[in-house]
Amino acid sequence: MAEHLQAGSTDHDAAAELAAAVSETVAARRPLRLIGRDTKAFYGRHVEGQVLDCACHTGVVNYEPTELVLTARAGTPLRDIERLLADNGQALAFEPPAFGDTATLGGTIACGFSGPRRPYAGAARDFVLGARIVNGRGEVLSFGGQVMKNVAGYDLSRLMVGALGGLGVLLDISLKVLPRPLCEHTVMFPLTQHEAIARMNEWAGRPLPVSATCCTDDRLYVRLSGSENGVRAALRDLGGEVVSDASEFWRTLREHQHPFFQHAGPLWRVSVAQATPPLALPGDCLIEWGGGLRWLKSDAAAAVIRAAAAAAGGHATLFRGGDRGGEVFHPLSPALFALHRNLKRALDPEGIFNPGRMYDGV
Repeated sequence: MAEHLQAGSTDHDAAAELAAAVSETVAARRPLRLIGRDTKAFYGRHVEGQVLDCACHTGVVNYEPTELVLTARAGTPLRDIERLLADNGQALAFEPPAFGDTATLGGTIACGFSGPRRPYAGAARDFVLGARIVNGRGEVLSFGGQVMKNVAGYDLSRLMVGALGGLGVLLDISLKVLPRPLCEHTVMFPLTQHEAIARMNEWAGRPLPVSATCCTDDRLYVRLSGSENGVRAALRDLGGEVVSDASEFWRTLREHQHPFFQHAGPLWRVSVAQATPPLALPGDCLIEWGGGLRWLKSDAAAAVIRAAAAAAGGHATLFRGGDRGGEVFHPLSPALFALHRNLKRALDPEGIFNPGRMYDGV
């Protein structure tokens, strides 16, 4: 059973304790499994190691509503940040899923998750301005800042997004936030997946205030967000049936509480070009992101699913379920794998942070 390192009491800056814990582990050459509230333990490959609990490193360090910038410690509950922003008429524009009431900002950024608004507003990575981390030598380093323009060299703060904790312990994250839409409505169209993909790509070339799309059970759901005049004009233009409880629909979709996701088998996340026709794969599929994201429930072999994704110019991730000891992310080319390995060695030379969480040997 893994030993559990608790780095201090809650609601304070635990950077010194976390750095000391990392230094001690480096000296002993023991691998670390970094966790916050562990709501995303299902994601990535299985990791063995001494647990380093980062959830106590909490609190909003700085928030300037007029500047649209927020800096918070990685252990800060995501729902607390969202509540603070909502009180000021603002939000995290990439609409991150929490996958649990106790989810932290650090886990969200480390996994790089973005929700239904991603293709229309940007991904989590696009909103990260800066980060403070503990590297694999136990040193506290700061990257980026609190402005969008940063020409200091490699954008290491954004490299932390989606790195699954493999490059360092996230301490603080600075994010750009945006105002909440003044008006929002969702409409539904009875369309097959072929028809829905064609329709979404047709709309993509028009100045419509689309902020989310989803096709499931031969129904296409389209969310419109923006000014009241703009949304009303788009509703008249597009038609469709207005969805009465739209906010709950998008919440259950984002948090994978929609009936589509209620199964215990493998769930694949397939990324392809938006105009790609439905893939000829066994299983049930739900389409998001204007056609660019395909959630697939299938027991087909990983090689079959990845070959179909690659043939369409995309890639496939075993998002949840299945064999977590094997390769869950799409295989990298030798050049890209070497880049990943070299980045790991530069920031975590002893390879102690979440070893193998992303790929075997990284």
